[in-house]
Amino acid sequence: MTLAVVTGASRGIGLAVADALRAASFHVVRLARSLTDGSADRQTDLRCDVSDAAQVERVVTKVLAELGVPDVVVNNAGMFFIKRLEETSPQDFAELIAVNLTGLFLVARAFVPVMVQRGSGHLVTIGSISDHVAFSGSTAYAASKFGIRGMHEVIRAETAKSGVRTTLVSPGPVDTDIWDSVDPDSKPGFTKRKDMLRAEDVAEAVVWAVTRPPTVDVTEIRLQPTVYSPRG
Repeated sequence: MTLAVVTGASRGIGLAVADALRAASFHVVRLARSLTDGSADRQTDLRCDVSDAAQVERVVTKVLAELGVPDVVVNNAGMFFIKRLEETSPQDFAELIAVNLTGLFLVARAFVPVMVQRGSGHLVTIGSISDHVAFSGSTAYAASKFGIRGMHEVIRAETAKSGVRTTLVSPGPVDTDIWDSVDPDSKPGFTKRKDMLRAEDVAEAVVWAVTRPPTVDVTEIRLQPTVYSPRG
């Protein structure tokens, strides 16, 4: 059995990645705070808020005991909002960092060492165009995504020659429900939703990266819609 763990897998990019990996014959463990524990053919669902260290420990212990060490871990869980610096409260900032950065750290910290110990595995981190481009109104989000990029690079250095591969996937705007409250179609300078990437585009990139031969290390993939506005 080839095993993949996907965080934030109940909707959007995470759900698309989980479905694509399952279609590619992986047994997929879907983690999300809105899921309930259960199982189906080549799928295990576990409720988990990745920002909660105790919940991460619970699901990691369960996965390792019942299914084994994952072959692929896709660190995808995240939240998003657009607020200028002066509009972002300390609580806003802390909550976003807890999910987008600390959550990914907790998951990586739990699974990467056991993959290194085994001598194989693949950690995929879902970043964003905001992990390398600064957009107004993205103080908190950019802090998390630039942090993700830094964490990816350090994990990559620490796992070099261990048999564990690492890939950062950084998409431009993707048409998911995170844009519902923003309504980019009504705002100048934003990519219109019809022109955005689809979650399935990101999922296809993830599957491609993790199914390369062991001799091929795909370190980073940047995806961008062909019709793109500089604002995102």
